[in-house]
Amino acid sequence: MPRTKEHINLVFIGHVDHGKSTTIGRLLFDTGIVDEQAMKKLKERAKEVGKVGFEFAFVMDNLKEEQERGVTIDLAHKRFDTNKYYFTIIDAPGHKDFIKNMITGASQADAAVLVVSANAGDGVQAQTQEHVFLAKTLGVDQLIVGINKMDMAKYEEKRFNEVKEEVSKLLKSVGYNPEKIQFIAMAAFPGDNVAKKTDKMPWYKGPTLLEAIDNLQPPKKPTTLPLRLPIQDVYNITGIGVVPVGKVETGVIKVGDKVIIVPAREGKGVTGEVKSIEMHHEQMQQAEPGDNIGFNIRGIEKKDIARGDVLGHTSNVPTVATEFTAQIVVLNHPSVITVGYTPVFHIHTAQVACQVKEIVKQINPATGEVIKEHPDFIKKGDAAIIVFKPATPLVIEKYKDIPHLARFAIRDSGLTVAAGMCIDLVKKQL
Repeated sequence: MPRTKEHINLVFIGHVDHGKSTTIGRLLFDTGIVDEQAMKKLKERAKEVGKVGFEFAFVMDNLKEEQERGVTIDLAHKRFDTNKYYFTIIDAPGHKDFIKNMITGASQADAAVLVVSANAGDGVQAQTQEHVFLAKTLGVDQLIVGINKMDMAKYEEKRFNEVKEEVSKLLKSVGYNPEKIQFIAMAAFPGDNVAKKTDKMPWYKGPTLLEAIDNLQPPKKPTTLPLRLPIQDVYNITGIGVVPVGKVETGVIKVGDKVIIVPAREGKGVTGEVKSIEMHHEQMQQAEPGDNIGFNIRGIEKKDIARGDVLGHTSNVPTVATEFTAQIVVLNHPSVITVGYTPVFHIHTAQVACQVKEIVKQINPATGEVIKEHPDFIKKGDAAIIVFKPATPLVIEKYKDIPHLARFAIRDSGLTVAAGMCIDLVKKQL
């Protein structure tokens, strides 16, 4: 299939019950991706489980448990074409137990739609703040705000403006510019301004949600950056040999390239030559950022490499760090974070325990100004600059050099406790 349209990964974020899943369902239904027949079935299913009015949400929430609880648990992906682009829509859970999936979603996204309910007493909620904060930290630069449930606010302009003001304040506080953000007045359940213009809000002159997502800019493919391909899995395929698979994050990989995979065996890295590349069972001569590929390398055995290793050209070896400095935000920690704390870092495909060596300073998350030098501890809601020491060598890059390999999430006993990015590092001599 030729790549004619540019691709954008779009994540829907926002507080639980503000209508994310319903918005997506409505969008897919009104644009004909989900047909009448399927919708009818979902309507019946919603009635059966006592969730009348949840039929649009069920388009993405197809896990049985989600339908019964009426919340989104896992990330759902769905392809969606407009006249201009093709989107992968990621429905991220708003429920706090599921914030780890939201992190995975946001770190894959090029743009986000923040859904905020205009219903009385809703507006900006705890998760709204957390999601906006995360989206910014994880590098999602383009944002659309859908002010939803306008039907419940009697389609009043006054209520739209109140919520817009409240959301703008939040966006500003984390470093977004509200002037550059599209705010949509909409009601997903009855279908106002999602894919079709409504006549119920004559005061609203802006785009529908569908028009707004077509105004987004596709991400620039970082083809000029050095090659970085984190290994997702390694297979042994009869007749071919060792086939590592993964997604090209930056740069370009070609058949015949001399490559190195690090840290790999004993942390020294292994080198070889690319013999073949394939994607969706088709042979390719080269692959670019965003491509999920399998490849075969002459001279590398299965025992040499593992998930979390990173491939690059021998002329520009991925950076293996013995320690690194990062800017993090604490999202969700039951107590406090102090020197010596050793949670697990999820960075590209690697999962490595890293110890807090030094809390350099606590900073204001929105402005970056220093609140306190060398605090004894940091807690939920704080942002800080911290020096970490990985338990085993880890490939990580500085955000200013290769942002795609600088972002990470920090997890501990089933919770995502923080997210952040690497700003400096001490390089291991290979």
